[in-house]
Amino acid sequence: MKILVAALGLAGVLVGTPTGVTPTAGDQAVVTTHSGPVRGTVTDMVRTFQGVPYAAPPVGPLRWTAPRPAASWTATRDATLPGAACAQPPGLPVGRPSTEEDCLFLNVTTPRNARKVPVMVWMHGGDLAYGAGDIYGAARLAARGDVVVVTVNYRLGAFGFLAHPALGDGNYGLQDQQAALRWVRANAGAFGGDPRNVTLFGESAGGFSTCSHLASPASAGLFDRVIIQSAPCAADIAVPRAEGEARGTALATSVGCTDPATVAACLRGKATTALLDFPAPRPTIGGALLPLGASEALRTGTFNRVPVLIGVNHDEERLMVAGAELFPGAHPLTREEYPERVRATFGADADRVLATYPLGAQDSPGQRLATILTDHNWSVPALDTDKLLARHVPTYAYEFAERDNPWFAGAPSPSFPVGAAHVSELAYLFDATYAEPLTPAQRHFGDEMIGHWSRFAHTGTADWPRFTGQQGYVRSLASTGPHRADFARDHRYDFWTCLDR
Repeated sequence: MKILVAALGLAGVLVGTPTGVTPTAGDQAVVTTHSGPVRGTVTDMVRTFQGVPYAAPPVGPLRWTAPRPAASWTATRDATLPGAACAQPPGLPVGRPSTEEDCLFLNVTTPRNARKVPVMVWMHGGDLAYGAGDIYGAARLAARGDVVVVTVNYRLGAFGFLAHPALGDGNYGLQDQQAALRWVRANAGAFGGDPRNVTLFGESAGGFSTCSHLASPASAGLFDRVIIQSAPCAADIAVPRAEGEARGTALATSVGCTDPATVAACLRGKATTALLDFPAPRPTIGGALLPLGASEALRTGTFNRVPVLIGVNHDEERLMVAGAELFPGAHPLTREEYPERVRATFGADADRVLATYPLGAQDSPGQRLATILTDHNWSVPALDTDKLLARHVPTYAYEFAERDNPWFAGAPSPSFPVGAAHVSELAYLFDATYAEPLTPAQRHFGDEMIGHWSRFAHTGTADWPRFTGQQGYVRSLASTGPHRADFARDHRYDFWTCLDR
């Protein structure tokens, strides 16, 4: 992810009784939540309320504690601007540099005259280290889909995922997400939403967070369906608690907090900037919040059973390979380097991989490497995840396969087409602040994408058959028209499953 940063050059509340909160009469810009009234922005199509606190600021002695209820207010609170992004380093275009820890805010976008419509709660991606809810403008999704959309900030990096024997299991970011979901159950009715029809959805790190909520007993009852984008639960990113605590101990040591008797106070006394570079933040498995990882929970059937819409992008890894070649001082992968990279990644299995993915005379080495990594890292675990879910819940599988997609605004282009790379689908669902604007044709396709997502939120079903059995239906989503993807063959599923045995 940090390669991509430089390459692109771009800089809990308790559940209340939903009927206890009602829309404020007379002024559509004002809504009364359980904590107090907020004034947002009204357009012809939607009402938007930004920077609404859903939990108390996790600062000072509340750093690395479970989220507490937000303080109430009586005067109408301005909700026309987003709240601060959670602390994160500069870099990713899907992020926002910040040193602010008072950041537990959410944003609500609702159709102007909504009456008990479904609610969709978005958890952003960004490797659990970058991102903010307001990066994902939800006006099109709310208006066209007739849904209330809630986008959420949650603690990132060390502030959200530092596990340490003196602090706990480190899943504070996931606890923030649970607090936001409880806020939605309590307050959705005030915005014209149906608090008993909540779809949790997320992409990449937000999608893997959604996998964790499927696995977490503490998340039971907080949502009614899920959409998981580019986050196959079978490729679980969570780590055992011992590994998480080892990472946390290493960070504590690096900032001079080594005395077991004072390490918690020492860490809480450190400046925000001293803790921003926590590497590869991950949820930890083994505590009360996440007793099992998502992969094991699905395998054993011990997860929160709700309908699932789930998929990956056809060319996920082209984004990562493109980032590597655009890094300052780097260059596109050469034909000589291609086998070296494959051998470095797959070791003793490299010859079989190279034989299965030969580099043709006209092939781009970078694009070919991305195909290998997409199949191994994303497509195979995606199909495994579909099979595990389909044993227990209605499961609708898709592959985003659109070829011509918005790139990052102002960023250079790589040496090969990026196709349906990681994050490519987001510009069709949201007005993503980092992406190039949609063309008219792309906007039309975006309307189709919004239709698929919102239909699932309304009904718990998709426009295509459920995934069942070993050769379940996977819908290809592209502007060329709907059809069944030949997913297993296209991504060499049999080769990889045999190789990994």
